[in-house]
Amino acid sequence: PTATLVGTVPPAIKTPPLAVGVDEYREIAYLVTSAGIRFVSLQDGSLLETGHWEVPAGTRIVGVSTLGRGPFALGLSDGHIIPVTVRFEVSFSDGERQITPDLVVEEPLTADPAGRPLRLLSYALTETGPIAAAAIGPQDLVLVFITEQKALIGPGTREERHQKLSLPVRGTISALILDNRGEDLFVGTSTGELVRVDMRDPEEPQLKEIVSATQKGVAISLLGFLLGDRTLVVGDAAGGVSSWQVLREDGGERSLHKIHDFTPHRGPVVAFARSRRDKGFLTADDRGIIALRYGTTGKTLLTLQHAGPPVALSFAPKADGLLAVDARGRLTHWTVQNPHPEISWQALFGKVWYEGYPAPAYVWQSTGGTDDFEPKLSLVPLIYGTLKGTFYSLILAVPLAVFGALYASQFMHPRFRGMIKPVIEIMAALPSVVLGLIAGLWLAPFVERVAIGVLLIPIVIPLLILLVLFCWRLFPLHIRRWLRPGTEVFFLLLVVLAGGWLSLQVGHVVEALLMGGDYRTWLLNVLGLTYDQRNSLVVGFAMGFAVIPIIFTIAEDALAGVPPHLIAGSLALGATRWQTALRVVLPTASPGIFSAIMIGFGRAIGETMIVLMATGNTPVMDWNIFSGFRALSATIAVELPEAPYGGTLYRVLFLAALLLFVMTFIVNTVAEVVRLRLRRRYQLL
Repeated sequence: PTATLVGTVPPAIKTPPLAVGVDEYREIAYLVTSAGIRFVSLQDGSLLETGHWEVPAGTRIVGVSTLGRGPFALGLSDGHIIPVTVRFEVSFSDGERQITPDLVVEEPLTADPAGRPLRLLSYALTETGPIAAAAIGPQDLVLVFITEQKALIGPGTREERHQKLSLPVRGTISALILDNRGEDLFVGTSTGELVRVDMRDPEEPQLKEIVSATQKGVAISLLGFLLGDRTLVVGDAAGGVSSWQVLREDGGERSLHKIHDFTPHRGPVVAFARSRRDKGFLTADDRGIIALRYGTTGKTLLTLQHAGPPVALSFAPKADGLLAVDARGRLTHWTVQNPHPEISWQALFGKVWYEGYPAPAYVWQSTGGTDDFEPKLSLVPLIYGTLKGTFYSLILAVPLAVFGALYASQFMHPRFRGMIKPVIEIMAALPSVVLGLIAGLWLAPFVERVAIGVLLIPIVIPLLILLVLFCWRLFPLHIRRWLRPGTEVFFLLLVVLAGGWLSLQVGHVVEALLMGGDYRTWLLNVLGLTYDQRNSLVVGFAMGFAVIPIIFTIAEDALAGVPPHLIAGSLALGATRWQTALRVVLPTASPGIFSAIMIGFGRAIGETMIVLMATGNTPVMDWNIFSGFRALSATIAVELPEAPYGGTLYRVLFLAALLLFVMTFIVNTVAEVVRLRLRRRYQLL
């Protein structure tokens, strides 16, 4: 991030300012002073002729609620609150932009009948009506609730209610702020206490908690909300800046938690302004140091030196500029370039404490449904999902492909091998989108119905094969000779099919007897596992089917390339076919087999369409075989077409592609090194 000084506008007012705001094009600023509201041109500092407002005679403005959150309120010296809305109307004439300020001043609200000045106040426009809170004493607050009801015919109704609240705190009230939902009121004190008042019941506001928010009881100098009013920023008289959130505990209770401690100022924090585009905000101290920070990452991105202590700050609506005003009314204007504030090494590869989360976590959620959405761009869930899908696919593919290649090269009849190998090679030509479509639309619902039976297949089929083999050995020799050597695989295919059918039937029995007839409920209640229809088990079958031809073909070529004299010598010395295959052929061909597995790994790690269509694309981080995941490749395919060009998400997706390349590059490099070492070891045979 960078900041460029645009210029300094000389003071155009005589009374000290209390707050400052600016339009989205940074052409007109408005200053709130004790006498009223003035609009100032940022070009030359001249006062505009329209839009001014002055307080009623005999009163003055002594307090202002936080600007940049929609309508704000002015606290008067006679105990009244005046809600104010500032708008800027933009029009174009002869190709030139014209900005006209529009000031809407509501009817005053009586906060303190005794007429005490309201130096500290907060204002929020909720769905049910405006709510205002003001300090009327060292520990006393007054809450004003306005309930507005619109009628279908005729004027609506307006009801005003007051609630007084005394806080049991040691110090005096030094800052207060109310969130825009009207749910929580936060009060800071001169002894560093942070008080939370629950406002959900307007009839009976409740004091929920008091926490120590500063070190050694230093006074809280200001409170402010980030965009969305979920994260509270606390500044103190010692220069400390921290962020807090109200989080729900396991028992359902809500309590304050400190999220970040930012780089402190060297003096008391005197001004605050938030961004209206993201979770960024500005703070300033009494030495003129202005800091640009980002709430999600807890980082201080930029510091600026102001000529003197600023009285108020304003973050431009487009987050492309900032405005500071000093006690004499002098305006200083900067242009800010902060293109990717939400990105840091911690945000990409570490745990981040996001709004509403009970603890720091790895989260990928690039888009949301509201303007105050907090981007969550951790790449860890995507890397995790990529490795998870690859792992489960290789669990299926590697044993079947390698042992299938071993059988085809060493035991299968040559005539049948010449037919089967091309068929398996043709399997590699199947488009992955077809496999993904089949897996998502047919295989996933099928596996959901017979999941327990599918899990029993690796147990039932081997046991059935061993049983058939034992029974086959009991047959007389002249009967066993009917089966030619190398053709037993076709007989075993029938056994495998029978074993698969038996596994599914046994699965229904196991589910009915041991799992109460519903394995999904049993998994959740007993093991705490949820079953998603599109999960890692389905991906393992589909992507394993896509990887098997590659591993089988390369491994079979390596096994078939073992010199015949090694096999003949082993058999001549009395070794059986199995001993020769496992102790001579397999080690000799191990470099090629290892290369086959690594190539299959690269094929699986870069697969896009199967993991896109058969996983559900849920960026969760667990090894549960019944849950889905989200891979790097699928994320790039889904989100890149809709990512704003040059934006943060666009760049992060390219970073994800680079990570995918680096992962495959490292795996292939390690595989090549291991292959060469194995080749040197067995090349003398």
